[in-house]
Amino acid sequence: MKNTVQTLKHQKLGGDKITMLTAYDYSTAKLIDNAGVNSILVGDSLGMVMLGYDSTLPVTMEDMIHHTKAVTRAAENALVVADLPFMSYQVSVESAVINAGRLMKEAGAHAVKLEGGMEVCNQIRAITQSSIPVMGHLGLTPQSVNAFGGYKVQGREYPAAQKLLEDALAVQEAGAFAIVFECIPAKLAGWLTKILDIPTIGIGAGPDCDGQVLVYQDMLAMYSDMKPKFVKAFAAVGELMSEGFCGYINETKSGTFPAAEHTYKTDEKMLEELKNYYREKINETSENN
Repeated sequence: MKNTVQTLKHQKLGGDKITMLTAYDYSTAKLIDNAGVNSILVGDSLGMVMLGYDSTLPVTMEDMIHHTKAVTRAAENALVVADLPFMSYQVSVESAVINAGRLMKEAGAHAVKLEGGMEVCNQIRAITQSSIPVMGHLGLTPQSVNAFGGYKVQGREYPAAQKLLEDALAVQEAGAFAIVFECIPAKLAGWLTKILDIPTIGIGAGPDCDGQVLVYQDMLAMYSDMKPKFVKAFAAVGELMSEGFCGYINETKSGTFPAAEHTYKTDEKMLEELKNYYREKINETSENN
């Protein structure tokens, strides 16, 4: 069944947990979509896991469009949500609408996501009034990592928790169809989920959100030196890939790959004729010289 912003809302009402994973390329998106995930997030996290940056800040609109195009070609059933990257929506309402429109029109996204609370409600309102669904993102918002002083849990103290509440209500009122809660206390996320009418998607926000999202490289243990507390490895794909790479290198160097079953046969008579032709060409060249 095709997933939409409406089916996600029905999942919240019915107590059916929403599943969301990131993807940034056609092959991975195809696998994730075939597995039956409800939504695929083309996150600006691609800056770190695909492009090698140390944060999401350098990611451009062109990066997001390029990767979102690949994902939407693969996703037949999942709702594809694309991140608006840093400084693509903060400067003005107009730029927010234009860039959200590009992700929909040029990349084929089904919805966009942006970070922030009351300070971006005008952008959310304008984008949704342009018939573009918007997913909010509160708590640890990676585009604000420098303002936070690092990747830290948010909402532990009363003032921060109060702001999360006010921001969540404001984002909902502005027209967002869902909110991602990242790295906030589980009980706070659970309570906010109960009072909000729109679905909540947690990442490091406990089990009581309406759904969960993870970066696929994290949940497949593709990095041995990077494991946030909230990540569970559902498969040791990184280790398996390393074994495969090493096996390929070893067999290629030893000459055991490619074996006979990996090669194509040729007609021996044809090959002998070609060799004779080559010898004749060599003789002709020698005589002419």
